Amino acid sequence: MFYKNARIFCCDFQFRMGAFEVTDEGKFGAILADTVPEDAIDLGGATVIPGLCDVHNHGNSGEDFSDGNYDGLVKIARYLAREGVTSFAPASMTLPYEVLEKAFATGKMLADRQPEGCSRIMGIQMEGPYFSEKKKGAQNGAYLKAPDFAGFKKLYDSCGGLVRIADLAPELPGAVEFAEQASKLCTVSVAHTDSDYNHAKAAFDAGATHLTHLFNGMPSIHHRNPGVIPAAVENPNVRAEIICDGLHIHPASVRLAFSAFGADRMIIISDALRCCGMPDGEYELGGQQVFLCGGIAKLADGTIAGSATNLYECMRRAMDFGIAEENAIRASSYNPACALGAEDKIGSIETGKYADFLVCSPDYRQKTVYMGGKAI
Repeated sequence: MFYKNARIFCCDFQFRMGAFEVTDEGKFGAILADTVPEDAIDLGGATVIPGLCDVHNHGNSGEDFSDGNYDGLVKIARYLAREGVTSFAPASMTLPYEVLEKAFATGKMLADRQPEGCSRIMGIQMEGPYFSEKKKGAQNGAYLKAPDFAGFKKLYDSCGGLVRIADLAPELPGAVEFAEQASKLCTVSVAHTDSDYNHAKAAFDAGATHLTHLFNGMPSIHHRNPGVIPAAVENPNVRAEIICDGLHIHPASVRLAFSAFGADRMIIISDALRCCGMPDGEYELGGQQVFLCGGIAKLADGTIAGSATNLYECMRRAMDFGIAEENAIRASSYNPACALGAEDKIGSIETGKYADFLVCSPDYRQKTVYMGGKAI
């Protein structure tokens, strides 16, 4: 099947008018094809972008990945697919190992079965339990641990290596050694940390290449005590996540982040909770109560938790904040795919990759979602 007269976001991160092919196997064929059959579908100049990839998503629709409920995870994945998030890495919380193992098993089950109409699970982000008490945020302090590679490896093996991002606070004992070992298996991310510059730099030098939800769960920048953020900026191997729901981060700080890290190192995430797609009310997160009111999710003590916004809306808001559409799209598709080591399968409109794409209106307010070349 061919599609013509499309404004295509190509693999060089630029838009070009042309045609593209979807093969019978549900993969992209020719891109910017010179020869187009007469029966090609005319998209009328619509914008076509890759399906989005959310590497940090706890849940939606009243369900949470950490529940370890397969039917709930399927519900999460169906919602994401409908919203244009065609690939994701569900994020766990700071919980006991046995709870995490159950959740990871459901992730492996979804990856193996890949139900039709569900977002593709391309990994898991293990957010916790190797975090700082001072910067635990909405994580449950009762389950915090020092970095434990043996325990991590057991969880990693139990789900067939589906863990693609593992988080830690670099100031904790054993963090540098953990980064050295775990980075051989997956992306290691700095998160929920009170680290100074030197500890952060040591973790990045040891192999950490990711920063979880930039500005949240870490010290602010100080000119005499620079901390984690400058250590990440000056290491060219480090990518940074950012929550672009318009509530966690001021638009000026979003623009600052893209300027500091560059478009090739930024990853837009949702950090969405089970309250995403749900009405205001009381919900649960990692054994703690969360209260959603006016789009903001908080713990009982007022600590802001994750978001109630999906990645597609976060991408649109980034554009509203002044981020160029090419950069916002790249940060929501290709860059996160790279963080999961899945850029050979997803993240761009490129021959041989899954034909997961969105046909959008010029203002991105309307979209049709395709997975494997089929409209959802």
